[in-house]
Amino acid sequence: MTRTIELEVSPLLPDIPSETDHCIARLQSLLSSRIGVHEVTILPGEKDASARLAISYDADRLTVARIKELAHVAGAEISERYGHVVWQADGINSTRRAQTVADLLASKPGILEANADASGRFIAEYDRQLTDEPRIAGELKNLGVSVLAGDVARNAEHSSKDHDHDDEDRAGHSHGGIFGANTELYFSLASGVFLATGFGIEKLWSGHPGWLPFACYLAAYFFGGFFTVREAWDNLRLRRFEIDSLMLVAAAGAAFLGEWAEGALLLFLFSFGHALEHYAMGRAKRAIEALAELAPETARVKRGDDVVEVPVEELALGDVVIVRPNERLPADGFILDGVSAINQAPVTGESVPVDKSAVSNIASARANPDNLADDNRVFAGTINGSGALEVEVTRRSSDTTLAKVVQMVSEAEAQQSPTQRFTQRFERIFVPAVLALAGLLLFAWVVIDEPFRDSFYRAMAVLVAASPCALAIATPSAVLSGVARAARSGILVKGGAPLEDLGALKAIAFDKTGTLTEGEPRMTDVQPAQGVSENELLAIASAAENLSDHPLAQAIVRDGKQRLGDEALPEATSLESFTGKGITALVGGERVWMGKLEMFGQDGVPQLGAELSDAIESMRERGRTTMGVRSETRDLGAIGLLDTPRAAAKATLEALRGLGITRMIMISGDDQRVADAVGKEVGLDEAWGNLMPDDKVKAIRKLAGQDKVAMVGDGVNDAPAMANATVGIAMGAAGSDVALETADVALMADDLARLPFAVDLSRQTRSIIRQNMIVSLGIVVVLIPATIFGLGIGPAVAVHEGSTLIVVANALRLLAYKEKGSTKDIAEKPV
Repeated sequence: MTRTIELEVSPLLPDIPSETDHCIARLQSLLSSRIGVHEVTILPGEKDASARLAISYDADRLTVARIKELAHVAGAEISERYGHVVWQADGINSTRRAQTVADLLASKPGILEANADASGRFIAEYDRQLTDEPRIAGELKNLGVSVLAGDVARNAEHSSKDHDHDDEDRAGHSHGGIFGANTELYFSLASGVFLATGFGIEKLWSGHPGWLPFACYLAAYFFGGFFTVREAWDNLRLRRFEIDSLMLVAAAGAAFLGEWAEGALLLFLFSFGHALEHYAMGRAKRAIEALAELAPETARVKRGDDVVEVPVEELALGDVVIVRPNERLPADGFILDGVSAINQAPVTGESVPVDKSAVSNIASARANPDNLADDNRVFAGTINGSGALEVEVTRRSSDTTLAKVVQMVSEAEAQQSPTQRFTQRFERIFVPAVLALAGLLLFAWVVIDEPFRDSFYRAMAVLVAASPCALAIATPSAVLSGVARAARSGILVKGGAPLEDLGALKAIAFDKTGTLTEGEPRMTDVQPAQGVSENELLAIASAAENLSDHPLAQAIVRDGKQRLGDEALPEATSLESFTGKGITALVGGERVWMGKLEMFGQDGVPQLGAELSDAIESMRERGRTTMGVRSETRDLGAIGLLDTPRAAAKATLEALRGLGITRMIMISGDDQRVADAVGKEVGLDEAWGNLMPDDKVKAIRKLAGQDKVAMVGDGVNDAPAMANATVGIAMGAAGSDVALETADVALMADDLARLPFAVDLSRQTRSIIRQNMIVSLGIVVVLIPATIFGLGIGPAVAVHEGSTLIVVANALRLLAYKEKGSTKDIAEKPV
């Protein structure tokens, strides 16, 4: 007999960094080879559950207990052999360098996979039988990349927490070279000093020793080419011939011709441009790293009757921390005691402090900490207002919303955009083509009457002119700056691809419930029958529905009591429910029926009068969910409810139209008339109703086949539709791990008004990328013919490196980007 059991992967492989790790496939293969196991399938994680293994086995040969034992043994075997490191490293300061380091490490024995990004994050999977963590750190050191000793030690305990640069960890930590993180800049400046000294001696000192200017130029070569030689050598080991190699060939050619000054100028300007480029990229990365510094380093924790101060890393689930007024919160959790207004801008981007209060049911809060109301839960890194709070910790410091945002923003820089992929493909073709052109120009003396020296010099000048330095940095610098700027406003963009795609959108699809609407039905229409007052109708309806726990009943009671004020409700008893139709109860001793129009006139329920029936039909035409109310002797009236649009919805859609979004569609599972009513109220172009979840996926696929389209939802129920859109956008991601994981773009606050800013920033990023591409390619197009017709190496280098600085400075403008108009005010505008 064949049976199937599902087991979560995380307990079997607790040390893997992600659910895409190769160890899961190894576990699948190992279990599949066991006698009695027919098939093992990997099931991806859904909602709050991790990935699972579906194990189909022969129940006549294996028991459930034996299957679990085999799985744990196999997991332990794999964990014992294969290790993972997640380190923060220094010496990786560009996307190109990150790729070179990763490729070189991956070629070493025992390294199964290696990845690095420009933020300095290094991830590797290795075989413990062939290598270990100290050896990997040593290989990195040989490449000029250093890892904190503390990081290596902590990784042995399977911890990937961010490291602090304390005195102990700094031991043996070079931060990029002998002079720290700015070593390359200092080397470049030294090259410039020796170049200027040699040039000055040569031009201004008539009786100078002949060797002195040469020695200065040689020193300028050494300092200017030190880091360039390292990068070029690493690339040649990978059989790649890239920009650094072109520059070295040109500098060597200038030296061969005796033009030491021009060669030194080339290396000085090239190294200086690189150093400033890395400094500028560092500014963007520091804007991201500043997020990690929002959380305090220590917390005051209650220990019995005492309050002790401990590092936030030592906080455990269930600890109670004391937060004083105007302090930053040290952990995610819920409020046990106290009332305050908390500034959540560091995490969600909300400009107005949010009122917070203690939970009413502590046991329920502990059982479901992720389903708490927003006014009870708090986040690490946010700022307390004037009230003192007691907060129970629900997440460790490495698992807080802020920690996840920091990690995901850091990873986002490594996600290449379409333009980045294009430039890489272009360079693979362009660099060999330039070498071929330079090779042909070496023989120009054969065709035209000039000495070989002039042909050789021209070929070297073309190499310099054609080197696509600015092109290589044009897109990564803009992407990193755009991602960092978005994060500062509570918008998480997962890399260059969604950032560019978001800026190219022409269509956006919205889920209705909880996205365009509040997600809670509201009483919108009250129609008393002839001879019945509105208060009488509301009192009877509220009293009857007060016995029910249906969401619509709760909405009627809530809004009814609000309209009635202090007026007491009549006594209601004997509730009976007609599933899917309505209810009946005794109110003030008289039988009352309340429900859909179709309930009346059937199964002994009195018929409603024509006038009231017409009123109900009119409400339905306007998209209301309706309820008729009748007693034994007369009609009492009708009530209409609607999931009301968010206050910011209409103004948000108008702002999106102003940004060039030409088509906006709502997709909903509600009745088409309800969808039409909401769509009309908020100003949508189209409203598609009566859609099941799979219908929503088909709808998004249809839209995506016509143009680039975004799907905006909560990131949980809408995850399948979002996955099929060009860009998936989740709202309220600060309160949902699932939304953080599934979305391409996550609005941390549950605030639709942040969407126009996200689109506008993406459009601006695309514009800057386009400007940078035009400048970088334009300079190359101008310089190549200019050098062919006589422009020297010196001017070519000056123009070339100047263009690199221009594109980086242009990209950094995104860090200071401000919202247009003011989408901050959208939330305050009525619909």
